[in-house]
Amino acid sequence: MSDGSRERDSGGMNPLALMMEALMIYRLFKALVRVLLRALTHYEVEGEENLPSGGPLLLVFNHLAWWDAPVAMATLPWRMRAMALKDLQRVPLTGQLLGLSDPIWVDRGRYDRDALRQALAALADGQVLGIAPEGRMSITGALERGKTGPVFIARKAGVPILPVGLTGTEKALGEWRRFRRPHVRVVIGPVFRLPDRGEYSARKEWRQADADFIMERLAELLPPAYRGVYADSAR
Repeated sequence: MSDGSRERDSGGMNPLALMMEALMIYRLFKALVRVLLRALTHYEVEGEENLPSGGPLLLVFNHLAWWDAPVAMATLPWRMRAMALKDLQRVPLTGQLLGLSDPIWVDRGRYDRDALRQALAALADGQVLGIAPEGRMSITGALERGKTGPVFIARKAGVPILPVGLTGTEKALGEWRRFRRPHVRVVIGPVFRLPDRGEYSARKEWRQADADFIMERLAELLPPAYRGVYADSAR
């Protein structure tokens, strides 16, 4: 049997071909989002000098609108794999765009072991993993208390963290309805690592302290009106 016949018999699942196809789809996804951003918004990026060369890296961003993750992906020079709620698959356009980027879909309201396993495997493979540490889209338009899931991932994988602050995405629909282009701003902060928490005796206590530490780094990148519950703790 020829090599071609064996490949057809196995469903054509050549790993290298699949990897190249996934990379091409992601590049098309980024290009499409960039075109939409430049055509439909006043798009501004600040802090590109803070970008590291690549992964493994945990990228955290504040969550204001359904399209925050696609905006972050389009801004960054390397591939980012996002953790996203399965609910987003039903959101028009956003669900389709995220689906092109091979996200890690997460079940809402339960401890999703499979999603966690995929996240750690992605970081172990040297990838960039994106996550919104608030765990949901903000209902106030400002920062909410950070969840401890990203803390567990960062500690377990031993990777640095890159904060990315977003503003203006929550105003996009309202502005478009008025036939105006919203101002979307992306601010990239310095890479950091979680501090030593040896002084905390309870695991729950230090995990929340770490979650707050992450959120404070995000708050530093945002205007005061967006800092929410971290308004008084940002440097």
